[in-house]
Amino acid sequence: MKASIFLMGVGMVMALYGCTMAPRYEQPPAPVPAAWPQGAAYTDMRAGSETVPVNDLVWKDFFSDDQLQQIIETALNNNRDLRIAALNVERARGLYGIQRAELLPSVDASGVYSKERRSSDLITPGYPRTFEQYSVNLGVAAWEIDFFGRIRSLKDQALQNYLATEQARRSAQIALIAQVARTYLLLAADRENLALALATFEAQQSSCDLIQRQYETGFTTKLDLSQAQTRLEAARRDIPRFTQIVAQDNNALNLLAGAVVSQDLLPEDMSAIHPPKDVAPGLPSEALLSRPDIIAAEHRLKGAYASIGAARAAFFPRISLTTTVGTASDELSGLFGSTADTWSFVPQITMPIFDGRVWAALRVSKTDREIILTQYEKSIQTAFREVADALAVRGTINQQIAAQESLVDAVAETYRLSEKRYKMGIDSYLNVLDAQRSLYAQQQVLIRLRLTELENRVVLYQVLGGGAG
Repeated sequence: MKASIFLMGVGMVMALYGCTMAPRYEQPPAPVPAAWPQGAAYTDMRAGSETVPVNDLVWKDFFSDDQLQQIIETALNNNRDLRIAALNVERARGLYGIQRAELLPSVDASGVYSKERRSSDLITPGYPRTFEQYSVNLGVAAWEIDFFGRIRSLKDQALQNYLATEQARRSAQIALIAQVARTYLLLAADRENLALALATFEAQQSSCDLIQRQYETGFTTKLDLSQAQTRLEAARRDIPRFTQIVAQDNNALNLLAGAVVSQDLLPEDMSAIHPPKDVAPGLPSEALLSRPDIIAAEHRLKGAYASIGAARAAFFPRISLTTTVGTASDELSGLFGSTADTWSFVPQITMPIFDGRVWAALRVSKTDREIILTQYEKSIQTAFREVADALAVRGTINQQIAAQESLVDAVAETYRLSEKRYKMGIDSYLNVLDAQRSLYAQQQVLIRLRLTELENRVVLYQVLGGGAG
């Protein structure tokens, strides 16, 4: 029995601190350029006075609008997709705990009572046919001593899967924050479009009423009246359309928040929003490798290395130990007598001689590593493209907005002059309608460009990894 205790102690030390056959992991080089793209579409990428490195930000610093902050807090507490991601982390943590516990023996206690009546042909004459036995045992059943690191490799793989799941939860949280912000900005833009449609309708209504009076007094033609009524109905049509869009934006925001968002927290228009901060991208290596999806992909790659270690260890013997100590007696009162003690010591070694599945499993684990490595590299390349696209928008959007503002001013002046010329009898009302239609369209384009500029800040924040948390 002393030998079994000694062997168990040695086994526990080997299981916890023994060798492992997993290949050594080295972080693969990032398959992207060392610098962000350069050219006419990109501005200077160095951090300036108005930009902040994304890794230094938390979301409450980036989204400084108080109303948006409250909605994001509600979403983080109530969104069901994020809750599922958090539960997946708990599940992965539990699976890691199960695999880690395999390194230590499982000690069980049992108490058994049995009563048996035997055939008289099978017992010695004079002995009773009815046999009773009481026993109490404490022992370890089939504990594998991890001399070659198979269980430790599986434990390491489970750990990497858990860490990858945690990064997936963080990625889901960043995506949720960004989606809430984008929906909030979209709602503000659509409310502004609705206000523009209402203002345009009111202007068209006034013009139509004026032309109606002029037509009744003979100062204008039926054609002018018909054209004015046509444009009035077109403006009237946009009001319920944008009313519908605003309601759908509100519904989307409620779904993301996981609760009904108070009307007091909704933006009136984009001018009422405190814009998110502008962030500096830094270098590709520091920006991309800190993204949670890239970190998760690297954890999965490390897990693939550990899987190879488990597959290699399967070629070596497995040593398991079953041992028990206890007492046994044919009477309950004799269980703890001086001569009732029992023990058993059953070490077992299993040596694979020929098993094609072991070789196949090793090939599969190596192929899995190559697949996951390729996925890791593809994740980095995709992230580089996402950031480069966002930087291209950032480098050009302000120029587009400035040009569009000048265009809106020019079209507004054209509309003013056309209306003046019509009232003086110099031009037809058709020119006024064309100028008004163009002004309305260009005002909508300006709203869309301003929305794109704000959304681009959110997109940059997300694709650069979402800051510190």
